[in-house]
Amino acid sequence: MSEDKIIEKILKNSKTIAVVGFSSHPSRAGYYVPAYLYAQGYRIIPVNPYLHTEAFGEKPHPDLLSIREPVDLVLIFRRSEHVLPVVEEAIQIGARAVWMQLGIVNEEAAVLARNAGLDVVMNACMLVEHRNRSHVL
Repeated sequence: MSEDKIIEKILKNSKTIAVVGFSSHPSRAGYYVPAYLYAQGYRIIPVNPYLHTEAFGEKPHPDLLSIREPVDLVLIFRRSEHVLPVVEEAIQIGARAVWMQLGIVNEEAAVLARNAGLDVVMNACMLVEHRNRSHVL
């Protein structure tokens, strides 16, 4: 399946998004991208061990393994070299897809995720992709 089709599939089918590297700072992409997605109707679960206040009505989680409900997509705001453990946790919790934000590329993690049956997007901004495709969603 082409990357365009994978992006559209994820945008259409994901309802619950765990955001690894969620930020409480509104000027950071780790905040304003999830805020945009929340405004579009997605449920956002913040994942950040240093965050102790709710965001978008959800309590923060220190890691993906502490989430006790189904997650459709894991949206990653971590440096490329820190992505592999996040993808391993995404597989363990049964996520259907992982999305590495703009500037984040980890081929090893992508292969691992694909081999486990997850859809993968790398080096793309979910906010930009959603805006560009909102006419087909």
